[in-house]
Amino acid sequence: MPIWLQAGFWGLLAGGALVVGAAIAWFIPVPRRVVASIMAFGAGVLISALAFDLVDEAETTGGLRPTIIGFLAGATAYVAANVILARRGARHRKRSEGQQPSEAQQQGSGAAIAIGALLDGIPESVVLGLSLLGGGGVGVPVLVAIAISNLPEGLSSAAGMKRSGRSAGYVFGVWGGIALASGAAGLLGVVFLQGASPQTIALITAVAAGAILAMIADTMIPEAFERTHLYTGLIATVGFITAFAVERL
Repeated sequence: MPIWLQAGFWGLLAGGALVVGAAIAWFIPVPRRVVASIMAFGAGVLISALAFDLVDEAETTGGLRPTIIGFLAGATAYVAANVILARRGARHRKRSEGQQPSEAQQQGSGAAIAIGALLDGIPESVVLGLSLLGGGGVGVPVLVAIAISNLPEGLSSAAGMKRSGRSAGYVFGVWGGIALASGAAGLLGVVFLQGASPQTIALITAVAAGAILAMIADTMIPEAFERTHLYTGLIATVGFITAFAVERL
């Protein structure tokens, strides 16, 4: 199978966890504390993957300077885009309670939430595709981390969408579209960067990693803390060490 097709497949698979999470939230009344706990666990898993796979790999292959520049640029770009979307109604797009505004409360909030969800998912898919360029197959720890974190993301956000009055067509349309876009992002990342220098790949990886860390702090941890409170740190720590053990094994 061509490497670009593999990248698209793995991106789609990881993005599909969002749809699974949304389906669980739509059809099964999951307790909010459980949603928050899974979100905290997923945040810890992603942080571990960032530290021991993405940023470390970027520095090893491309050097410290491109890694620092890319990491800060990715976080800055994400935050800037997130600020714009928050003003249009997407601030609480991953919240499971009643924080998300309905379309009647804030016109255009539905589109902002959808774009925000896309903004959250694209960097993850890009790094999945880039992990294939080394010739050793997909980065399994990164794939596992993204899938584990996407499940509670889809679950929490879809629960919030349902509470704000969004229709099933809107909810599953958004997450199905994000899954497809995730596959496309992984595919296109490989198409455009295949043959690129190690420094360029390291820079792009660091950009994506910075955006992911900013996303964790801005959207995942607040939802986790909403219900788990002082236990958030412990649950995230368990997620972190679990992902670390997967990476080492």
